[in-house]
Amino acid sequence: GTLDFLGRIDFQVKVRGFRIELGEIEAGLRASNGVNEAVVIARGADADKRLFGYVTAREGHTLDTDALRAQLKQRLPEYMVPSALLVLEALPLNANGKVDRKALPELGDVPRASAFVAPRTPTEEKLATLFAEVLRVERVGIHDDFFALGGHSLLATQLISRVRAAFSVELPLRALFSAPTVEGLAPALEAARSAAHRAPPLLPSTRDGVLPLSFAQQRLWLVDQLQPGDISYNIPAALRLTGRLDVGALRRAFQALVARHETLRTSLSAPHEEPSQCIQEQLDWDLPVIDLTSVPESRRDAEAERVATAEARKPFHLVTGPLMRSSLVRLAEDSHLLLVTMHHVVSDGWSMGVLVREVAALYEAFSTGQTPSLPPLPVQYVDFAKWQRDWLQGEALESQLAYWKQQFSGAPAALELPTDHPRPPVQSHRGATVDVRVPAQLSNSLKALAQREGATPFMLLLAAFQVLLSRYSGQDDVRVGSPIAGRTQAETEGLIGFFVNTLVLRARMQPRDSFRQLLAQVRGTTLAAYEHQHLPFEKLVEAVQSSRDLSRGALFQAMFSLQNTPMEALRVPGLSFQAVTVDTRSSKFDLTLTLMESPQGFVGTFTYATDLFEASTVQRMAGHLGVLLEAIASQPDAALS
Repeated sequence: GTLDFLGRIDFQVKVRGFRIELGEIEAGLRASNGVNEAVVIARGADADKRLFGYVTAREGHTLDTDALRAQLKQRLPEYMVPSALLVLEALPLNANGKVDRKALPELGDVPRASAFVAPRTPTEEKLATLFAEVLRVERVGIHDDFFALGGHSLLATQLISRVRAAFSVELPLRALFSAPTVEGLAPALEAARSAAHRAPPLLPSTRDGVLPLSFAQQRLWLVDQLQPGDISYNIPAALRLTGRLDVGALRRAFQALVARHETLRTSLSAPHEEPSQCIQEQLDWDLPVIDLTSVPESRRDAEAERVATAEARKPFHLVTGPLMRSSLVRLAEDSHLLLVTMHHVVSDGWSMGVLVREVAALYEAFSTGQTPSLPPLPVQYVDFAKWQRDWLQGEALESQLAYWKQQFSGAPAALELPTDHPRPPVQSHRGATVDVRVPAQLSNSLKALAQREGATPFMLLLAAFQVLLSRYSGQDDVRVGSPIAGRTQAETEGLIGFFVNTLVLRARMQPRDSFRQLLAQVRGTTLAAYEHQHLPFEKLVEAVQSSRDLSRGALFQAMFSLQNTPMEALRVPGLSFQAVTVDTRSSKFDLTLTLMESPQGFVGTFTYATDLFEASTVQRMAGHLGVLLEAIASQPDAALS
């Protein structure tokens, strides 16, 4: 195994929702011109907690604290730059000769990086409340920058959906990137009120007659007709449960979850040629227990991994259902593995987060003899499917299609990466993974670069991935698929269902262009794609791909995903829930780069088709990605060639 040293816990602090390693900031200060020693501390509580830095100068140097903060912003994201710096003759030491942090002088009443200014109008007041809710901070002033406070693309989409629900206006995501403050967004909101074209409200519908599939569900139905039981559309999750487990309460939690979400009681059928949803009124839920306590301890974890992989690879039958399975693996009296697998036709990655949070809340209620208190769901997935089909037709559909057809004009047919093996006529979806790690210091430099360019880490990493694919393929026109949550209506945030959509993002590289110029292009392309994200990927395939090639994915062969919000460990009295990775040994595409933000930097995997690539090839590719990211951070203005 690998042991990662994360630093001393007392030198890790949480400021504005970010877990920060103080040593990284101190290292950044020590690398600045003229600095000899540096110490950073956090003072204050909750929303008022801020970072303060103390430095000493090298002999013969005079330090300018404003210049030091400017240098830090070149290396670190905004949230890691201290609110104030103080130059000392020497750092105070304790009896052991170590820095005495408690003896560091107070810096007085230092203003916030952006002094709090309260909302002045009802519109600003409501916007500030929505900013604070989405960012999970106590309060937001009208000059506070959404992205400097920790916002990213997913949270931006969430904010826009809540703005839509609160103000009944259609506000493009680009508006938030152009004006990421309450003061800046308020005028854009007023202008949007006069917009002619808006999505209708999402409301509960009747259950009379045929219940349609969403466009995404319909495509998976067709895929299943061509390749019945394709396990590449299984979504598995595993949770390590540590502590005293009440199995009966857990079983009741799943029963309540299934009663709450219609998707978990849904199967598909096509009695009249057109497929539809079939929702059972009720469904008894079982939670089988697999007892591994008799397996020798030295082999128990390996056996549990085998069981988890086998469960994840078991096919679903879309007609007979159910389309979720759950089981419990007993490893010891106080250690269990909860396995949950859902078919993509009723779920997505966001849905798994909803499931885990709600199972934990329901379990806590049942295990303590209380009545569950989850808020009622405003709508169900079938309401969304009806809403989508009623709205996306005629002018609304054509306006979305026009943009995407223009995007695909003159694009190459496919990404031609050099492969180790000939491409089979039909994808088997067999796959494997290679780990990817971007060190924390480099990750922070990349985040800082993105912030300076008005971009997000997603945009920067996508651009880097496209450069890598261009160099391997020899093509200067590269398309990459990327998932987007698809929950543009606030009512869908708490639902389990298949909402995620796929955007196809195209980059055209000119050898003389710098990475900074490419990033500007990718930023523009991504924001425009966000504005046209309502078009289901299925409709795009119908519109721009005349024939289906079963040897490769439709429209793109490489996928990129950045997960900004990893699932945190959940705790209920006497029990903790911790996510565990399940290897499905499958790959939908030739190559997928999945990264996640963590305190240790960007971490993730390359998932690759084993029919095409050897592990050594993808390992080499991961190494080249690391070298490329180093070059981007240090020389963003160098030519791509």
